[in-house]
Amino acid sequence: MASVCFYFHVHQPFRVKRYRHFSIGSDTNYFNDESGTSLDNRAIIKKVSQKCYIPATSLLLELLKKHPEFRVSFSFTGVLLEQLEEWSPESLKIFQEVMKTGQAEIVAETYYHSLAFLYNKDEFVSQVKQHGAKIQKLFKYKPKVFRNTELIYNDELAAFVEKMGYKGILAEGADHILGWRSPNFLYKAAGTKNLKLLLKNYKLSDDIAFRFSERSWKEWPLTAPKFAHWVSQVNGNGNVVNLFMDYETLGEHQWEDTGIFDFLRALPAELLKHPDNDFVTPSESIKRYDAVSELSVPYFVSWADVERDLSAWLSNPMQHDASNNLYSIYEKVVESKDPEIIETWKRLTTSDHFYYMCTKWFADGDVHKYFNPYETPYDAFRYFMNALTDLKLRLESSSI
Repeated sequence: MASVCFYFHVHQPFRVKRYRHFSIGSDTNYFNDESGTSLDNRAIIKKVSQKCYIPATSLLLELLKKHPEFRVSFSFTGVLLEQLEEWSPESLKIFQEVMKTGQAEIVAETYYHSLAFLYNKDEFVSQVKQHGAKIQKLFKYKPKVFRNTELIYNDELAAFVEKMGYKGILAEGADHILGWRSPNFLYKAAGTKNLKLLLKNYKLSDDIAFRFSERSWKEWPLTAPKFAHWVSQVNGNGNVVNLFMDYETLGEHQWEDTGIFDFLRALPAELLKHPDNDFVTPSESIKRYDAVSELSVPYFVSWADVERDLSAWLSNPMQHDASNNLYSIYEKVVESKDPEIIETWKRLTTSDHFYYMCTKWFADGDVHKYFNPYETPYDAFRYFMNALTDLKLRLESSSI
């Protein structure tokens, strides 16, 4: 049996605008840039909705109705959902229609797509609870499986999440963690009673997410029959193929003219041609398959970059300085009881801000440049720190 678990991460941050030094003390609007540029959050949501959210989700809805066996799962950050509510309600409506089919699942995460677990467990719990409330409000759904920001994971997180009531957790199937073992089985997370670990098959996932339109790739063009054949080869050598990727892969990272929608449209039928293939959500996978063994991950792993560690967000002095300064005022922010200050601070916890400050320009350089809306990582740092300085001034004023 080779079950396919499709999981899509849906996220857009509130990007900090070009907040310059002379704005400190006079401008409390850090995020809303209406210039139509790479920092215009409204324009970005509208663009991504037209290229990805609306056409891709409409296609998934079509496939779910055509193939009762088909399954799909999502995680939506709270900051993404806020932007859809305000600027693209039509996108949100289609996502809600998909959930009404009963063939889809929503995975829990932090509301602000933050690194909170690394810095403050209380804030981590607060954001997960806030996320759960948002999902309940918009989708009438209670997540049972958890994924941390950017699939950041270790044994400590697993034990913590199990105590919060989740039955499973998603993580990267990194080679340096698995060794000789396969990502196509479920494992019991070390240090837990029975939390099941679902690992991303990064090779097959990245064949779609990153290599699909790469003409220099020896397997180009990637067709549905070819990919279905690769998945079917897992039969007898695994239970579930976890295809985890950013949702924006469909139409935004891989544009429509690459054939990505045609590929997706044909894929379920091709996979179902093999009598032992089917589809599962993360929860269905957990119910169906036993863990084959325990897997320990003592050090943090993520799905980012070739290192698959924390270096995308925490590898240089700027990133450490920005994150440490941000979390150093946590207590004062909470004690202020000022809703606007608290909300602003939480938006600044979004991991993307620190990703934009990354200065790795080797194998991953092109990826970082592609996703960075600023001209340089140093600009990202400067604007973020200027906004944080202004927030600290507001915090001091509120305590007087």
